[in-house]
Amino acid sequence: MTGRGLQALPFDTDAGFGGRARIGLVVLENDQTVEAELSGLWPVGVASFVNRIPMEDRVTPETLLAMEARIPEAAGLLPGLMGFDVIGYGCTSAATLIGEDRVTAALHQAHPEVPNTNPISAVLAAMAALGARRVAVITPYSAEVTSGIVGLLSDRGLDVVAAGSFLEESDATVARITEESVAGAVRELVASVAGAGDEPPDAVFVSCTSLRAFGIAGSLEAELDIPIVSSNLAFGWHLLRLAGIDDRIDGLGSLYTLGLDG
Repeated sequence: MTGRGLQALPFDTDAGFGGRARIGLVVLENDQTVEAELSGLWPVGVASFVNRIPMEDRVTPETLLAMEARIPEAAGLLPGLMGFDVIGYGCTSAATLIGEDRVTAALHQAHPEVPNTNPISAVLAAMAALGARRVAVITPYSAEVTSGIVGLLSDRGLDVVAAGSFLEESDATVARITEESVAGAVRELVASVAGAGDEPPDAVFVSCTSLRAFGIAGSLEAELDIPIVSSNLAFGWHLLRLAGIDDRIDGLGSLYTLGLDG
């Protein structure tokens, strides 16, 4: 350095990224979908900050349950000084098997004063807001993991009128299932309900944060006249509403016109 030496420069500060709301996310280390879908969702002034949690590629009850002990450390790497408005843990099947209350408790170890959610809690809140009681469920999981999802929904007062699965345990493969395949599965399941002589479901739940649905949900809902709620659609909606962001977002179906109370 030559001349007069280092010059001290004046500066101003503002709210930085996330001036309206800051969202902390814990996602699976091999996730390819949550960040990609949610990053395009946030309204101006909302920002998310992400940390990853160790998780094997095979989605089994054992690998899902093993994440409970890892959640506090992963959430703790989202620094409290950033002033998060809400924290989310992004795994539907793990939150189901571990239990909503235990996931909440694990996140609260790192952020005791911050509201938090997970995809299965978000889906239950979304179905309540939509007034949906009879639901069809699509998953990519094994029969055992799918049974856990269906069982929780039933225990929480929802009538699962049909369920189907891609029966794929590799999370990396699930992330590459096309949106057209998801749309075809939704149509097939809804048709199966009609073919059995039943009334159409009140909503279709596409379970798993790795399954892509943002690009088809709005048009598919318009086609079938049934709300289409994926894990990530519900998760993003619930995170925003818990953070106090009530913006209406077009193109993602009727859920994004609703507040927490419908």
